[in-house]
Amino acid sequence: MNIYQTGGYQVKASAVDQVKRAVKEFVRYVQENEPDTKMYLAWQQRSDATRFLHFFIFEDAAAQARHGQSEAVKRFEAAYSAELVGAEVEFTDYELISGKPTGEQWAQFGDKR
Repeated sequence: MNIYQTGGYQVKASAVDQVKRAVKEFVRYVQENEPDTKMYLAWQQRSDATRFLHFFIFEDAAAQARHGQSEAVKRFEAAYSAELVGAEVEFTDYELISGKPTGEQWAQFGDKR
């Protein structure tokens, strides 16, 4: 069963460029090494460049665990954790209700519509 999750955080203004570089490197790793991470998107808020939101879809709990235990996650966390403003990253789980991906994407998401 797919796992839909977001991770949101805010960093110091002085760290925005550093964090963006780390995000790009990390997402490249996910693209190349995590076939069971079906989607990983990283967004930067337009109205406040210090805020980031990551959206991910894992094939199942095992894929989520592999992702979370990877050395790449540890490197990424090291790049942003000292730069966080306020609380830690806020992770939120979701259920897919509806959407507009292509037919092929629906199949990848495991949705039976």
